[in-house]
Amino acid sequence: MSTNTELYDAFGELIYVLAKADGQIQPEEKATLEHILQSHPWSKEILWSFNYESGKDNDVEDTYQKMLQKCIEVGHNPEYEFMLEVLEAVAKSSIELDEQEKAVIDRFKSDLTTEFSKRFES
Repeated sequence: MSTNTELYDAFGELIYVLAKADGQIQPEEKATLEHILQSHPWSKEILWSFNYESGKDNDVEDTYQKMLQKCIEVGHNPEYEFMLEVLEAVAKSSIELDEQEKAVIDRFKSDLTTEFSKRFES
């Protein structure tokens, strides 16, 4: 699998983790995701990964760990900034930013920062 494919697969998994953090994926979350991604060149891959995880109703923590490992393997990428914007928009799409969803975003930022900082310290 190419680096881009791995990265966008991980993004779909991360969006699934975020949307599922409060217990279920809201229709507004999925609609917002589809709207935001409609012009992204890798939208099909991201949505496929999101839908795959949703269809399997995979464990959120297992999916998060799998996603994080892929992101660490890919390394630093400017697309993470875009992904954070997508996460914020999806989280805010169902009335307001839920505490569990905010926790997913904060954890992702923290985990990536920690992992990438380790690389620079070595």
